[in-house]
Amino acid sequence: MSRIIKIFDTTLRDGEQSPGASLSVDEKIAIAHQLAELNVDIIEAGFPISSPEDFDAVRRVALEVEGPTVCGLARTVPEDIDRCWEAVKDAGRPRIHTFIGTSRIHLEKRLQMTASQVVEIAVAMVRHACELCADVEFSPEDAMRTDLPYLVEIVQATIEAGATTINIPDTVGYTTPWEMQQTIEYLFANVSNIEQCTISVHCHNDLGMAVANSLAAVKAGAGQVECTINGLGERAGNASLEEIVMALMTRGAEFNATTNVRTQQLIKTSRMVSNLTGFVIQPNKAIVGEKAFAYEAGIHQHGIIMDRQTYEIMRPEDVGLSESVLTLGRRSGRHGLRQRLEELGYKVGDNQIDALYERFLEIADKKKQVYDEDLQMIMHEATAQVPEVWELVSLETTSGGTPTATVTLRKEDETYTDAATGNGPVDAAYQAIERITGISLELVDYSLRSISMGKDAVGEATVKVQRNGQEAIGKAASTDVIEASARAYLNAVNRLLVKENQQ
Repeated sequence: MSRIIKIFDTTLRDGEQSPGASLSVDEKIAIAHQLAELNVDIIEAGFPISSPEDFDAVRRVALEVEGPTVCGLARTVPEDIDRCWEAVKDAGRPRIHTFIGTSRIHLEKRLQMTASQVVEIAVAMVRHACELCADVEFSPEDAMRTDLPYLVEIVQATIEAGATTINIPDTVGYTTPWEMQQTIEYLFANVSNIEQCTISVHCHNDLGMAVANSLAAVKAGAGQVECTINGLGERAGNASLEEIVMALMTRGAEFNATTNVRTQQLIKTSRMVSNLTGFVIQPNKAIVGEKAFAYEAGIHQHGIIMDRQTYEIMRPEDVGLSESVLTLGRRSGRHGLRQRLEELGYKVGDNQIDALYERFLEIADKKKQVYDEDLQMIMHEATAQVPEVWELVSLETTSGGTPTATVTLRKEDETYTDAATGNGPVDAAYQAIERITGISLELVDYSLRSISMGKDAVGEATVKVQRNGQEAIGKAASTDVIEASARAYLNAVNRLLVKENQQ
């Protein structure tokens, strides 16, 4: 019988450490609910002591999200562990995850402690965590560059202290699949009490081997894999959840292992995380890229027509891809819209349908066909609402001669109009917004992509801005890409204002 590998999702903690991937508390809650729909086993919701906002996010995930274990991260420091417990204690299944560096370079350069001192601290803090919580995970940070006999010593000691999960991190993405397999096998052969806990791995992708290293650990006996949606994470990212899950589903016999993940929710989850973080998915990314199931070569197309298995090792519907075309238009009613949204896996409350329908009509008035991607965009907008301090009322641009934009914004009950010139209509719109709001921003990044198909496709604009050391990402979509660009910039302005108010 196949082993069930626990999927530990750390998108909201390690994934959010990607520079520029900052999420609001409400956005974290939306993603956490979707991770529960995906049926991951553990959600690492954040690092509670790092900020009041992170504490609030972890606490709300614990209170509001049912199903998965809710985990918080803590250093091997009493204050961290106590704060972590305060955040996760109301979860149906809480977990404290604590860590300390164990490689020689961490001991000597960062911690400036002896190996025996680190074991002593790790044991004491695991015991302290166990006094608060029945489920405690311990990570020897930079384990894959730690001397193996010492790794055995600290793993054995922390299991003895009560740890129920031991995580072996490849913190800097340095190892190879064969080294990972040998390390996990060595631990199973030399840690006398290893059967008392679950062995986990957490692999970074600096050399592009995070998924391969994670699967090698599973092959060697690991029972938990720590990963993120779309491989999100600092530097080159983490092991990609969707790739690990589908590898185990497709090659389950090879690993004698599977997962509890509802794979039909993968595409939806991937796109939600991409939309809310502003990190665009590589088009040919495995499993969730828009080209992952596309065929252009004639010989491949012929093979697929004859029998999909000639070139397809997974079915698109297994990861949540649909035919994408939805026959809804201006005359479609709320019932039809609601039914299709629910078919796509969204729960639509009675208090939501009117606002969703109004936004749907805006899109339907401008397009001949409405696609599933358009509906997903509408739902992502609905779950990523930011208080609109400034609201776009109208936008007029001219690009002949000197590009000019005339913008009208609303703040509370007052409207303000101004015009500006720029290098192009988008730049002119940004200059006009700046003149009205009095807020000067540095535009760090700007991107535009098509959400759906056809000449009347909806364009999605994403901007990254900076002011006084604060960074914010704004997103908006429209069939008019200049309007989408202006709304995205205004969305970023509003996000910055919310952040500043919170501080």
